[in-house]
Amino acid sequence: MLASPAADAAKKTKPRPPAKVEAPQPLGARAEVLAFADELAAAQGWDAAALREQLTQALDLPRVKQLILPAAVGTAKNWTAYRDRFIEPKRLDAGLAFWTEHEAALTRAENQYGVPPEIVVGIVGVETFYGRIMGGFKVLDALATLAFDFPTAHPRAAERQAFFRKELAEFLKLCRENGLDAAAVQGSYAGALGWPQFMPGSWRQHAVDFDGDGHIDLMASPTDAIGSVAHYLSQYGWKPGQATHYSVTLPPDRQQRARLLAPDIKPTFNAADLLAAGALPSEAARDHVGPMAVIELQNGPKKPTSVLLGTENFWVVTRYNWSAYYALAVIELGQAVKARRLQQARAPSAPG
Repeated sequence: MLASPAADAAKKTKPRPPAKVEAPQPLGARAEVLAFADELAAAQGWDAAALREQLTQALDLPRVKQLILPAAVGTAKNWTAYRDRFIEPKRLDAGLAFWTEHEAALTRAENQYGVPPEIVVGIVGVETFYGRIMGGFKVLDALATLAFDFPTAHPRAAERQAFFRKELAEFLKLCRENGLDAAAVQGSYAGALGWPQFMPGSWRQHAVDFDGDGHIDLMASPTDAIGSVAHYLSQYGWKPGQATHYSVTLPPDRQQRARLLAPDIKPTFNAADLLAAGALPSEAARDHVGPMAVIELQNGPKKPTSVLLGTENFWVVTRYNWSAYYALAVIELGQAVKARRLQQARAPSAPG
């Protein structure tokens, strides 16, 4: 799983009211910090004293602890508002420029991994505005904060703290493998890195040297980012040629609606299941082979919801960020950039 500013945005469309933030303080020589340092140093053959010093001096960032919390209970999600944050003129212009500049890499990624350019373009656009917004937090501080001082108010605090403790170890390994200064690397408040906002563990597992220069650099090489995003999706089961989603009308029966919506983004029902439950999938969906998820997106407290059928490829996009809102924004941004690209290609040339 990846975490980034887009991940936070996928959870809510209304920002939490600003609160007074305390000044960051070093983690200090806590027993758990020292034990973590000693265990990691022993496993990797590193200098334990140096790692102890590095981690005890890492800053505990109160702002990070605020940002990692989910939206307040009762906050209504709004797909339309969320979508409009990404499918807007400046991002479309940037996406078109990105596709034009990196057309060869995008085509090569599709040929090698089966992932179409518009999906990669959509992800990079949602994640970092095509490299313009890659995060302003020191990753060492952010991950150390979440690894050792994760807010207990979070409903899954223990699980998430364990995740970030693992990512802190992955980040320290990544820096040593790539000659990076761990104290200087910047990323998102959750420790995501570079053009595609990979978490350190995802970088080490899925990133590829796509520009052929002998090393992987997701911070400065958009070509490596393109190949790595495509490789990541292919590793999670992207099926070339399969649609990402279809339209559907939910059944009028409330119990059947609830049953179909219960699995959320997990593909569960085939076309026959949907028809038997009283749903009306589109003609294309009726021809689809394989399971689909019945997904409902809220549009605020007073407007009707949006509903779609997510295929296994839609599910794959949610492996990048576990949110239907995120996945559909990625897909629609990529489609909009593709449409603008085709429109530009059809436009008559200006007279010389």
